[in-house]
Amino acid sequence: MGSLVRRPPVLLLLAGAVGCATSSPVDVGLENLAVSAVSPDVIVPGTALTLSGSSFVGPQWGEASIRLSGADVEVVWPARFVDFEHMVVDVSADMIDEIGDGARAEGELALEVVSAVDGDTYVSNNLGVDLRFVRSLTPEVIAVPSGTLLFVNDQVEIEGDGFLLGGDEGESVARVTGCFTPQGGGACDPVAPVEVPLRPRTPFSRRQASFPFKPAIAGIRPGTFTGDVTVINRHQGGPAPQASPVSVSYDLIESQITRVTPTAVSLGQYVVIEGGGFVGGEAGAITELDLVGTFQATGAPMPAPVSLTLIPEFTAGNRVRYVLSEQDAIGQLIDLRVDTGTFSGTITPIVEYGGDRVTGVGLSASFSIAPVRQVVFLDFRPTYVESLRAFGLRAVDSKVRERVLAVVDRAYQGVNMEFRTSAPDDYALFSHVELHGTDPNGQGLFGYDNTPGKDDNNVRLYDRLGGVNAATQQDGYPGFGGVFVESLMGFSLDPGRWAMQVPGADPEFDKIFDPFRSDRDGRAISSSDSPGAVRALGSGDTCPAASDDRGAQMDCAVFVLGNLIGGTLAHEIGHSLGLANPNAEGFHNNGDEPNRLMDSGGDRPFLERAELMGLGPGVFCDEEYAYLRMILPSSDPPPDLTRPPCY
Repeated sequence: MGSLVRRPPVLLLLAGAVGCATSSPVDVGLENLAVSAVSPDVIVPGTALTLSGSSFVGPQWGEASIRLSGADVEVVWPARFVDFEHMVVDVSADMIDEIGDGARAEGELALEVVSAVDGDTYVSNNLGVDLRFVRSLTPEVIAVPSGTLLFVNDQVEIEGDGFLLGGDEGESVARVTGCFTPQGGGACDPVAPVEVPLRPRTPFSRRQASFPFKPAIAGIRPGTFTGDVTVINRHQGGPAPQASPVSVSYDLIESQITRVTPTAVSLGQYVVIEGGGFVGGEAGAITELDLVGTFQATGAPMPAPVSLTLIPEFTAGNRVRYVLSEQDAIGQLIDLRVDTGTFSGTITPIVEYGGDRVTGVGLSASFSIAPVRQVVFLDFRPTYVESLRAFGLRAVDSKVRERVLAVVDRAYQGVNMEFRTSAPDDYALFSHVELHGTDPNGQGLFGYDNTPGKDDNNVRLYDRLGGVNAATQQDGYPGFGGVFVESLMGFSLDPGRWAMQVPGADPEFDKIFDPFRSDRDGRAISSSDSPGAVRALGSGDTCPAASDDRGAQMDCAVFVLGNLIGGTLAHEIGHSLGLANPNAEGFHNNGDEPNRLMDSGGDRPFLERAELMGLGPGVFCDEEYAYLRMILPSSDPPPDLTRPPCY
């Protein structure tokens, strides 16, 4: 793959200062800059040429561009940050004109980033590429399946070449024409031409695509369709070349349910129904689910009869999903926050389109109603990652996250909660907590629950601690919520430009982080330190570490910062659940007790938060923890520890 090249600024070169520039500490955000893949290999106006790799940074930390070199091509184009592993070059018609329609770049591509930290230019490896640039593409169809059974909205796969990828390129569409013969015989009635967008099988595939056989083509009743499929490329603001038509025929069958998952669901979770022939997502199209059977409530002597109609969310022709909601039919039948039990019976699909209504083939199924669970999405934003530069710990981001997760998991042990670092797709109702760098409120807050009002008994399962909440601003409170990592630097006796010093600033903070702070004559952790070797400490008994043991110092720094962030997270999430003082006034405990997590900020000293010198960890007081176990009951036993009193 090659290795990273670091060039000092041109002015420094002219001044003969090469040694000074290259001997300075590297920008740890860019030290592993590398490009591993570039897609797609055929580019048209509007293509998002996508680079995959590592150590990419946002525009505030570096100006990025690609250098593409080949026999007939030598260009430098700006690159746009997507995330730390993806950059995009937005290719315009002018850029293709620059190198010529039909040009082939068979050569090398490198990513260059001018660091905002040290002014040096960091250059990735040279990746071998073979790219072709054209003004437009004419689609070619090699194969379309025919003579098969098909549900309405099934995907029809197309093999060929030259398909558009969507977005600013424009889109490839399938124009379907023909006639439909109802099941049981009769005339083959002509159907009006219908155009349906193609979707690439994989994000950058120009050779494999598919389209759903929409109900607009032949309706929703069983029968036989015979006709042609023609692929057309509708370029954005350009030509619309088309492929030769391909003849097809399909036997259309009625909707059917084949599987229901998961086997146990709780309030706010999706029940997923798989099968075929489902409709929705367009005017006049709807799928209903008829549930007929019994519900056996936990502890009840006899099951109760059930007959319900549910309206699920359409996601695809072979998949719909229904969210367990207090406002819907099941939620009106039982108390989803209290009642548990098992539904057993038959689930039958009914599809409707354009005034036509057809009952499909049902399935015998059962699923259990589980105790309510609070799922929490911990959203580590790019500004969080870059904020670790302040502590010199950007290179050990993954280790810090591991400790953060361990701390919040520990705080809520025995409570029916689940913490995730990617957005859930199996729950409609979940809490979303953002972790940022700087406090956008400008108040130096460690964290802030900006949800509206106190949520006694956790009635909302969908709180968002992040972004801006206009309602809280109107009430005179800070509008932006989340956890703000740079503010934690306020515990330093010399926080520098990163934060305002807070009451309770502690010299032990500086003993932990000074070895890695460049503004305190330290050296940030980099790849030369083998950051992957950082050990997960179980306690802070060995911290601060000896000054001649950098490995142990790294262990301690990760442990302490993870505790600070994780404890702040647990505290702010506690607010969103109705703490402190559940079902009473106030957001913090009255007074001060050692290791009490929901005490106000000034009553939680650094050493307790950091879990140093035998202090900490912060825990929920006795009545708060009992409240959490009541609103989010769990079969897991509570941890064996003595909790401080709430009053």
